[in-house]
Amino acid sequence: MERSWAGALAGVCVLTGCTVQAAGSEGGQPPPVRIELSRTPAADDKPGSTPSAKPPTPSPTPPKVLWKPGDTGRDVRELQARLRQVAWLFDGPTGTYDDLTEQAVKGFQGKRGLPKTGETDAVTWQRLLTMTREPGQWDLYLMGGQPADAPDTRCMTGRVLCISKTSRTLRWMIDGRTVLTVPVRFGSQYTPTREGVFSVYWKSRHHVSTLYDSPMPYAMFFSGGQAVHYSSDFAATGYAGASHGCVNVRDEAAIARLFAQVRNGDKVVVHW
Repeated sequence: MERSWAGALAGVCVLTGCTVQAAGSEGGQPPPVRIELSRTPAADDKPGSTPSAKPPTPSPTPPKVLWKPGDTGRDVRELQARLRQVAWLFDGPTGTYDDLTEQAVKGFQGKRGLPKTGETDAVTWQRLLTMTREPGQWDLYLMGGQPADAPDTRCMTGRVLCISKTSRTLRWMIDGRTVLTVPVRFGSQYTPTREGVFSVYWKSRHHVSTLYDSPMPYAMFFSGGQAVHYSSDFAATGYAGASHGCVNVRDEAAIARLFAQVRNGDKVVVHW
């Protein structure tokens, strides 16, 4: 009977993959049966196999580059205007992504732990947006460069200094043709530049104001003490300042050419 039981158990173990090992019997008791379940080796446990490696972690996608050195346009002006607000750029805006802009972007990036690429990517731009305000028209064109608006109809005949307060530009026009366009600056609300139609009545190459004791080179007077003239302050600070009522020009080479061409009696139109 015992042999039959042991044989049956051995048969079951063969079917289930276990082994039966007999041990010696004591005191007439049936020998104990030890059952060891065999384990099928995993693929990684097979001889000659190596543990499977973790799948590589994909590199993060770099942020999109919005502007880089050499780019131009209104968006670059806004970038430069915002960099000026946080004191990383002091010149411009010029609308051209030049070396000074690249160095300013690198400085801004490094201060905030961003990769110092000098290119304005989406992450850099978002950080700059959170730290600055929306620049106004004359923040964007602080040092000039703005497009001129259409000339006033009163400027379309004869020789005219056609001066727009809207676009802050002066057109030198002859018979409806624009010969030269330059950015200009006007008086403040307390010393406004007069509007209307005037004529040049006096030219003074090395003029100095007797009222403010300030130089007014290349002065072309058109209304009392108000004149079109070169301003070193406008050249240095742009639209951050204002005149005492005169029409300031910041480009000295341009106003030198203008001074040489304009004659006493030529028309001056100051308009919006």
